[in-house]
Amino acid sequence: MGDAHEAAVAQSLVAKIVSSYVRKNRITPADVSALIDTVHQSLTALTTSADPEPKLTPAVPIRRSVTRDYVICLECGWAGKTLRRHLQGSHRLTRDEYRARWGLPAKHPLTAPAYSEMRSNVAERTGLGRAVYKAARQQQQTPEPRVLIE
Repeated sequence: MGDAHEAAVAQSLVAKIVSSYVRKNRITPADVSALIDTVHQSLTALTTSADPEPKLTPAVPIRRSVTRDYVICLECGWAGKTLRRHLQGSHRLTRDEYRARWGLPAKHPLTAPAYSEMRSNVAERTGLGRAVYKAARQQQQTPEPRVLIE
């Protein structure tokens, strides 16, 4: 069914191109069939010469792209603690586009595990995200009233 549809589209394109050409140019009736054949061959060559997207080969094997201390970009082989800024700056890719391009699952890490642990520990020590942290900060910021003794 796809071939029949493509043939119908190709015929309609050939007809449009030839009719536009004939409207603007003088051509003998005997040359019309040669013109149709030439346009058809040109369109066929355009559709068949389009190369499919080449299969991507990663800079490193996917299994080795994540280590404890760094992650490696599959596009270029760059190693760092996190890939988000590298992908945006160097390859103009979002995290989701990168994962889709390489067929990675949504949970594939783009941050080194050791770096994530370190950031998590810092957040726990400082109390980020806890109501207790907010209350303690407010108490530290409000000075105690001073009592004047005369």
